[in-house]
Amino acid sequence: MAQGECNAKHDWFTAMLTFGLCCGLIISYAPQHYRIINKGTSIGLSPWFLLLGSTSAAAGMFNMMTLQWHILRCCRLLPLGNCIELSAGVVQVGLQWLLFTMILLLYMKYYPSELKYEVETYGIRGSDQQILRKRDQWQTSILLTWIVAVHFVIVFATTVYLLSNKTLSPTDPSISTWATFLGVSSAVLAAIQYAPQLAYTFNIKLVGALSIPMMMIQTPGAILMVLSIALRPGTNWTSWITFAVAGIMQGTLLAMCLAWKVRQRRLGVDDFGQKSGVVAPAEAIVDEATPLLLSG
Repeated sequence: MAQGECNAKHDWFTAMLTFGLCCGLIISYAPQHYRIINKGTSIGLSPWFLLLGSTSAAAGMFNMMTLQWHILRCCRLLPLGNCIELSAGVVQVGLQWLLFTMILLLYMKYYPSELKYEVETYGIRGSDQQILRKRDQWQTSILLTWIVAVHFVIVFATTVYLLSNKTLSPTDPSISTWATFLGVSSAVLAAIQYAPQLAYTFNIKLVGALSIPMMMIQTPGAILMVLSIALRPGTNWTSWITFAVAGIMQGTLLAMCLAWKVRQRRLGVDDFGQKSGVVAPAEAIVDEATPLLLSG
């Protein structure tokens, strides 16, 4: 790559915006990581939500890497400061993938051991025989985690093959097609990721275990995320559409939760449907398999 193709253009606004977003990502995800570790349990998280979120984030990361690869290669010819500025967009979406995937890893690590297996008893000629069988939820969690891992390996290998192929130029149709596929699939997965939660929250008409403060941080953050990526050279709509879709879906969920908050206050109940003043179990968990006390 010629030096003339790597003239660094300083954009302090975009650089500072990206830096602020990276800090915001860490701040917004840290409470979830800490809660799982501190409580020593991951009950209440949906493995399907984690599957869709992890694969969506991975596709978005490799989309950005594919589109900006010709720019990233300039790092070999530029000072460290310029390299950091050029690669900040990839670092930004890579951090998003890392922080979300960490939730999946913590989910598996802190999955309660007493909920992993169940004992089945078989009677054989008057004697009982007991065997351990994986519970459906734990078996599903293992399967979905493997799917996340396989998806990452396939996407990583394909991206490396295309970008390391010296016969292909950065503008080659195969590279742009792959980037478009990654961007669109990431957006679709992000949309599907929130759809079940939106339907569930609408049906129970309660906030439940959802964190309103986290959504209040991440929803406006999605707008800044889209702006930050859209302003970066070499990107197109497939790079930021993922975060736009996720932001809209999460904003809808936030608005719904705020509406249920008003309704709960009017009915005199808390986030879990308990009458105000009634002490609920300290470790009460709301998930898709837990019936709530309030209906209607």
